[in-house]
Amino acid sequence: MHFKKKFRFCPACGSEHFENNNFKSKRCADCGFVFYHNPSAAVAAFIFNTKGELLVCKRAKEPARGTLDLPGGFVDYEETAEEAMRRELLEETGAQALTVEYLFSLPNLYVYSDLEIPTLDMFFRCTLPENAAVRPADDVAECRFIPFADVHPEAFGLRSIRRAVEHMKTLAGKD
Repeated sequence: MHFKKKFRFCPACGSEHFENNNFKSKRCADCGFVFYHNPSAAVAAFIFNTKGELLVCKRAKEPARGTLDLPGGFVDYEETAEEAMRRELLEETGAQALTVEYLFSLPNLYVYSDLEIPTLDMFFRCTLPENAAVRPADDVAECRFIPFADVHPEAFGLRSIRRAVEHMKTLAGKD
C-alpha cells in the first residue's frame, strides 16, 4: 500500500486534514507539517569465490520468502553504506569482508507490513578471506556459492536484486 493511503492522520498534531502535497509528500492543512516519504538506503553484495561462483542466499522471511537473494539489508542511522555492507554480510553469513567496492545503485519498492517503502539499493563487490566459511544467520535460511552461469535472475524475489543480477550477467557476457 502506498504511504498516502496508509497514513490518514497528521503525525504532528493528529488532524484528519493530512492531505496529498505532491507525489512524495503529505501536508497537514491544520498545523502545516509536511511529511516526505523519501527512499531508505539499502545495500547488497556480489561476492565471487576463486572459482567464479556467486554467493547467494535464500530468504527466510517475507517479503519474497524462499526466493534467492544477495547478502544485504538496510543502512542504519549514523552508518555509511560500506559499514552497512560489512555489518549485513557478517550478520547474514558470519563472514568478514576483506574489501567492499561500490558498483551501482537501483531504485526499488520494498513491501513491509503492507507498506511500500521506496529504497535506493546500492550494490557492492565484496571479497572474503580465502576459504571463508559462510553460514546462514539472521534472516537467511541458506547460503551457498553457485556457478555464475547457473544463476537465473528470475529466481531472485526482490525486483532490484533481480535487475542487478541481470545487469551483472550482461556485464559478464561482454568479457
